[in-house]
Amino acid sequence: MSGFSRLYDSRDAAEIETRIKQLGVALAIDWDDESQVRMLAREALFHSQEALQQSSQHPQDYRQRAKTELFGLAALMMQTMADSAEGGMHTHGGAAWKAFSRALLHESGLLDQKDSSSRR
Repeated sequence: MSGFSRLYDSRDAAEIETRIKQLGVALAIDWDDESQVRMLAREALFHSQEALQQSSQHPQDYRQRAKTELFGLAALMMQTMADSAEGGMHTHGGAAWKAFSRALLHESGLLDQKDSSSRR
């Protein structure tokens, strides 16, 4: 584990998910709509810098600010899962967390790689 990593507990996951759900409401995200969540995950993975620039150029745009914060939480969520797995734990949140993390893993190609390697 690197010097900056730390293990997260279920309270951290709960706080992250609570904020993800709040931002989801602000952005009208249906966490059960796999297509919508995967599109959001793709944007988080490949266009977060553009979202950050848009947010700084239009600070009054609450939707853009919410999206930028959500993208930051996506990174924190994935790091939380990686750090806890490194420590031998399985950390996750509820439905929104699971839907978003699954979409992020699919869009990054990591879940597809795991699926195909586990079938061998």
